[in-house]
Amino acid sequence: MRSSVRKPLTMAVLAGGLAAAFAVAAFAQYNMTVNKDRLLNAQNEPQNWLMMNGDYGSTRYSKLSQISRENVKNLRMVWALALGGLQDVGQNGPENELNPLIDNGFMYTSDGWGTIYKIDARDPNRGQFVWVTDPGVKHQGNTSRTRGVALWEDLVIANLPDGRVIAVKRDNGEIVWDKMMASTNEFGTREFFDTAPLTAEGKVLIANGAGDAGTRGWVAALEARTGKELWRWYVIPKPGEPGSETWKDKNNAWKTGGGGIWQTGSYDSATKLTLWGTGNPVPQYDPQSRPGDNLYTDSVVALNIDTGKLAWYFQYTPNDSWDYDEIGVHMLYDTIINGQPRKVVSHFGRNGFFYSLDRTNGRFLKGAQYVNDLNWTKGIDPETGKPVEYNPKVGTLRSGPAPPGMAVSPTSRPLITPSSTSPMAWASKAASRKMAPSISSSRRTAASTERAARNAAPTATSTMGRSRPSTRSTTKSSRKL
Repeated sequence: MRSSVRKPLTMAVLAGGLAAAFAVAAFAQYNMTVNKDRLLNAQNEPQNWLMMNGDYGSTRYSKLSQISRENVKNLRMVWALALGGLQDVGQNGPENELNPLIDNGFMYTSDGWGTIYKIDARDPNRGQFVWVTDPGVKHQGNTSRTRGVALWEDLVIANLPDGRVIAVKRDNGEIVWDKMMASTNEFGTREFFDTAPLTAEGKVLIANGAGDAGTRGWVAALEARTGKELWRWYVIPKPGEPGSETWKDKNNAWKTGGGGIWQTGSYDSATKLTLWGTGNPVPQYDPQSRPGDNLYTDSVVALNIDTGKLAWYFQYTPNDSWDYDEIGVHMLYDTIINGQPRKVVSHFGRNGFFYSLDRTNGRFLKGAQYVNDLNWTKGIDPETGKPVEYNPKVGTLRSGPAPPGMAVSPTSRPLITPSSTSPMAWASKAASRKMAPSISSSRRTAASTERAARNAAPTATSTMGRSRPSTRSTTKSSRKL
């Protein structure tokens, strides 16, 4: 279905070099497709931005240097285009939470209702729509929200607010395939998408983000050329599956257990593992209704991209009662630890700690607190990375990054993220006599967060002291399967 733009949502381009970054050369013509090799080497095309997090390692780093600290103050808007998607948006407005993708001077983006736009951005003085494709999402019963599109060969692929996934031809905007992938569970709760798709190895990786609504989070792989579902892995295991023993309740809490995924994952081509952070268990603030560690919530999981089988996991916060989604960006890079080369996945946790893991097996390597105020635990064990001496029944501070704003430099290795800490002033009656919840709050700048992260980064020595191992948890926090 094709449509024209109606109401304005402005997309602006700034002068001072940004427009030049979108194209190799003004008005140059290219027939290249976004194939496997280009995505694997996306960092080597700094003039382009081919996927949501910049590259498969989710480093979110650009090698472009024309814009610097000295001249950034000179940026000014030189052109703008009005997008649609402002109708029936609700109290949060049009949730266009995405990076436009750039390929050789052409921009691909979406509005909150799933309309996809191809924009010619090669002229530094003006932008032009090449095509606009409206897939016809009904507004009633759906939410205006988009977190990005993906490219694969000659296709632009998007998750839609009504639970469909579509692929359109990037040359003319024609819809090639259209698949309904989200469903409604036995309790009448709908699944929905809160991530941009990730394309790799001829597959489209998508994820259910409706964990807090009482569904089971999942990651699925579709065949990129046809939309055929190849596999689906659920964050919350069914009874009898590995991890189900960590749901110790008698009321089938697993059926509405949460673990929604609302940030796009990463991909390690060497191991063929795709890594995703998972959300909190549900109900969020009632751990007594779901005793146990509640795998695989608040975890990073590594899935085989060909089979969807779980290779390993690391759980950051067992039996979470503070809404510590650990869906944030997981950055992949190689570095030296204790004189040895290591393949690392790093993560700024919403629980206030920065983690470095071995991305081949999930083994904990290092960790340190990176926020100013943290009171939910005495620390993390320096050997296992498990939190120690904490009470999930007690209110606390919720800290962490503002996703997906973190980045890592491939050369100097500074790790940067915006971060904030907010109070959660509550406690159950049984626990309130043991520990009073803190209601102070603080905000840490990106610069100070960078300094704190260096303490946990693989090139630095750990700042964590040795703590008593936790005796509350019933499973290992990291496990290779």
